[in-house]
Amino acid sequence: MPRQFAALALAASAAFGTPAALAQDAEPDDGIRVQRGGAPVRLIVPVEVIEQQAAQEYEQIKTEAQSKRTLAPDSSPQLIRLRAIAKRLLPQTTRWNERARQWKWEVNLINSRQVNAFCMPGGKIAFYSGLLDQLKLTDDEVAEVMGHEIAHALQEHARERAAKSEITNLGANVISQLFGFGNLGNMAIGTSAQLLTLRFSRADETEADLVGMDIAARAGFDPRAAISLWQKMGMVSKAPAQQGSEFLSTHPSGRSRIAELEKHLPEVLPLYARAIESSMAKLPEYRANMANLGGAPEDSGDDDRQKPLKK
Repeated sequence: MPRQFAALALAASAAFGTPAALAQDAEPDDGIRVQRGGAPVRLIVPVEVIEQQAAQEYEQIKTEAQSKRTLAPDSSPQLIRLRAIAKRLLPQTTRWNERARQWKWEVNLINSRQVNAFCMPGGKIAFYSGLLDQLKLTDDEVAEVMGHEIAHALQEHARERAAKSEITNLGANVISQLFGFGNLGNMAIGTSAQLLTLRFSRADETEADLVGMDIAARAGFDPRAAISLWQKMGMVSKAPAQQGSEFLSTHPSGRSRIAELEKHLPEVLPLYARAIESSMAKLPEYRANMANLGGAPEDSGDDDRQKPLKK
């Protein structure tokens, strides 16, 4: 039993603290400055396990879409557009996670009114046509969405969430054995759960916003599009037809989110200017392609930045 308690203590230490000695990656020398690679707690779950499961789930999603004839063909103009944007973004990924160099990246489009997109561990990207069509996304805005989702994979947020679930499972096992309940803690959590059902925290979402904006700017996409993107998200989230949207339910658009992006624009605008071989002084005024976007709604819900986010 002492060994189990030691393992639990070590796991809890990794989950709730990030000792400086464990920091493996230095901050980027310019642009957004967050620790690369994610929190140390993620190391509890082998990276090969999480990436293999992601690949399996992604194939299941593609197979289901094919059976419904909703998987866009390679000749689809929108899919060609998505893959062209990804081609510019992907060279910027290895500065955040060297493992991305080994990933077998995929980009697919699912024809559906659903407003959704994701990037699973190992570089498995999917967009739903509803996100592109209903928000009338520009290439810059698509790059912000894609950069955000790629950032979740680069920062290994799904692996971190799965690891924290495993810590909870370990704790349940120790307690149940102590009191003679048997292995009641062996529940279907962690890597046995569907990766797309894992919910990221507000801290994870903020990190993905900023890292994604950095990646897009380095690839020559205007980071100011992140503001108009989330203004559009806020506008669409008010529409009754979108109340069940998976993306909007897990990516609430609020004033604090937009304020955080605006605060970091000075860090990424120089990257964008450099990428397009311009200067800050020569950057044109940014204009959204939709009028009357207005402000986002007030943020509400989870105040704990580490808990899974709920709308």
